[in-house]
This record gives sequence, C-alpha cells and structure tokens, in this order.
Amino acid sequence: MRSRYSAFVLKLSDYLFRSWHTSTRPAQLNLDDSPDWKSLQVVQASEQSDAGFVHFRAVYKTADGWGFLEEESNFVREQQHWYYRSGKTREGSLKPGRNDPCPCGSGRKSKVCCQ
Repeated sequence: MRSRYSAFVLKLSDYLFRSWHTSTRPAQLNLDDSPDWKSLQVVQASEQSDAGFVHFRAVYKTADGWGFLEEESNFVREQQHWYYRSGKTREGSLKPGRNDPCPCGSGRKSKVCCQ
C-alpha cells in the first residue's frame, strides 16, 4: 500500500497500472487533478494466504483546505507479487485549529506548518 501511495504522490501512473489487478484495472488513469498528498496512515493490515487487506487514511491539501481519503483495500498475491483489487472509500474534510497538530504529520502546529 505504501508503494501505491508513493506512486500517487509522484504521479507514477505506470506503476499504478502494473500494481493494479487486471480484473479491476481501469482503462486509463488521469492523475493531473490529484490533490497534494501529505501523509499516509495505515490503520490496519492483514493477510491470509494470497489475500491481503489494508485499511488506510491518506491526508491531502487542496486550494479549498484539508481533506482525507479513507479506504479499506483488498489485494491479491499472484506469482509473488501483490496487486490492488478493490476498495471501499470515503472522503471528508479536516478543519485543524491554529494550535492543533498539522494534518501533514510533521508534528508542528498547524499555524506554522502548511497553512
């Protein structure tokens, strides 16, 4: 999951296609309008045989403010490689206060970090 997150951050669509299972892979992937991804938190991960599950939360910033994408992802292992299969997603917005930790994960206060 971390490698796919990094590919979204770096807009590496070729890698995303290679790591996406052919049964669910989209015909095309346009990353031009992707938000500015700031952090990834893996909430839970497990594997059983050749099936994997990852629950993650990714934080991003847009011109309108902070948001997050949370997903419960399913992966399958074939020939020693993991492939993304599908996921249940939800999105939301974040409203950090001036003295709250910055959503980017830096540990700094919001007022002095990414504002």
